[in-house]
Amino acid sequence: MPLVTPLIAEHDLETKKLAEFFNETLGFCPNSVLTMQRRPAISKAFINLNKAVMANEGRVTSALKRLIAWVSSNATGCRYCQAHAIRAAERYGAEQEQLDNIWEYKTHSAFSDAERAALDFSLAASMVPNAVDAKIKEKLYKYWDEGEIVEMLGVISLFGYLNRWNDSMGTTLEKDAIESGNQFLGKHGFEVGKHNGSKY
Repeated sequence: MPLVTPLIAEHDLETKKLAEFFNETLGFCPNSVLTMQRRPAISKAFINLNKAVMANEGRVTSALKRLIAWVSSNATGCRYCQAHAIRAAERYGAEQEQLDNIWEYKTHSAFSDAERAALDFSLAASMVPNAVDAKIKEKLYKYWDEGEIVEMLGVISLFGYLNRWNDSMGTTLEKDAIESGNQFLGKHGFEVGKHNGSKY
């Protein structure tokens, strides 16, 4: 069982209305949000931040933002967020080759140098201690402007929150997210782990 049990979607109707956003991104309301609504101010603030961070402002596409989220979640080891990020990347039009080869983004031909710079930034920013340095900055500025870098770090930081929340909470992974995790990440040993809803 997770650390704290999710509540039903109808517990807080304002949260439920805002959470319709996730029907587009994931196809369901995440159990993490259903747990956050035990303090509705947190669930509502989180959803609004998520919407702002994930808004498509241009060249940092919705699909790339989800791949950035996956790299960040992979760096921290949160299986819940890995499955959600890869599922959302698929739903937002990431190329099949990228989905199938996300683990090899540094070398695989499906990724451009600009995408590699963004994903390297995500990896470095998600490490403890933080590994963003002059080399990462130089690569970023070769391909992206400052507004785009802010967008990327918004995604990385949002998933820093989610990785801590869901891995500490042991949030139960939803059926559809498990299917996406197995489909795209299974060949690299993806497993649900503590997020299977049993006692941990």
